[in-house]
Amino acid sequence: MFTEKQKPLLLAHIGDLHLTDAKQQNYKDFLSITAQIAVEIGSQLDFVLLPGDNADNGLAEQYRLITPALKMLDVPVYILTGDHDMEQGSLDNFYNTLKPERLPFKKTIKGVHCIFLDVCGPGTGGPDFRFGAEQLQTLENYLRECGDDTCAVFMHTYPDDLKDANERQKLLDLLRKYQVALVTMGHTHYNEVANNHHTVYTATRSTGQIEEGPVGYSIISIDDGVVSWRFRALEDPFPFVMITSPVDYRLYRLNNALQGDRTEIRATVLGADAVKQVACFTGDGQTYTMSFDPERNDWYTTIPFKNEATMLVSVEAVNVKGRPGRHSIEIATPLFKPLTNGKDGSDELSIGAWVENGILGTQLGPNRNAKPPQKKKD
Repeated sequence: MFTEKQKPLLLAHIGDLHLTDAKQQNYKDFLSITAQIAVEIGSQLDFVLLPGDNADNGLAEQYRLITPALKMLDVPVYILTGDHDMEQGSLDNFYNTLKPERLPFKKTIKGVHCIFLDVCGPGTGGPDFRFGAEQLQTLENYLRECGDDTCAVFMHTYPDDLKDANERQKLLDLLRKYQVALVTMGHTHYNEVANNHHTVYTATRSTGQIEEGPVGYSIISIDDGVVSWRFRALEDPFPFVMITSPVDYRLYRLNNALQGDRTEIRATVLGADAVKQVACFTGDGQTYTMSFDPERNDWYTTIPFKNEATMLVSVEAVNVKGRPGRHSIEIATPLFKPLTNGKDGSDELSIGAWVENGILGTQLGPNRNAKPPQKKKD
């Protein structure tokens, strides 16, 4: 029998909303995303994340647009602050209108210690990202409480964007000391994964100011310390398949190392319709039938390793309507040796394009290659 901490944590990450008024396409997209989550996958998720920049100008009337969408969701929603939420000089409208849990706070879900932080309130507005001494101490206390359990941190931006060099280094030291598995962020406006092989950093495409690709949201899992990330376009059909274990080499962390000559493949299938069958395919053409595990609510099989550093594995699910969904990764075998180059806690450690998972590698957004501001059309 599996305990709760042996089951995969699953969350949906909706990118920065930048809401202005109900007439705009981004608000319609946000309503469509929350409706899809509620109807198709809400019962399978542990929570939904809004990573900050919720209201484009930090106005109360903009925050009020969020409430009807959130009422559709039965799953918990955790909301972060972004620099646009500080545009009025404080976070009063954010807290008084949305009434979210006050940051920072920690939740333990499926054995994962999830820590939610505010890098905007301690600053002066705009991209003046700061922690403040009190919040840094709170973070350290939270991390110390994790013990040997997996930790994940949720904040608006990369650690490298913090304005205070001492805070920046202290945060990086804490992430490394406590082997934080995941840092999930907003702000970039583009899909991105960066990895120093201790901590995986993920960002999801903006909902409100998209500069690349279609609107959608990302699904993230943490399965016994293995981080998985995949973007889902709103228009894509279900079922949606995510291989949660073992790890893809691009998401490999040093404590994910595999041993032996075989590995168990685990996959979650999301969607409202019942699943008819699931199979695993390897790059050499072998097919393995997968069995359903009712305790973990996922599918599994065991396959042998090949004598290679990485190994292509695909899982395909077919629902009762005959519709297929497929996910492919390249697992890091026991022969895999990671290389790390770039500035820690920044997008210099980006893995680049991963088109199959929704990462175009264009970096079109505030952190790198933002488009010039466009005049608002009447």
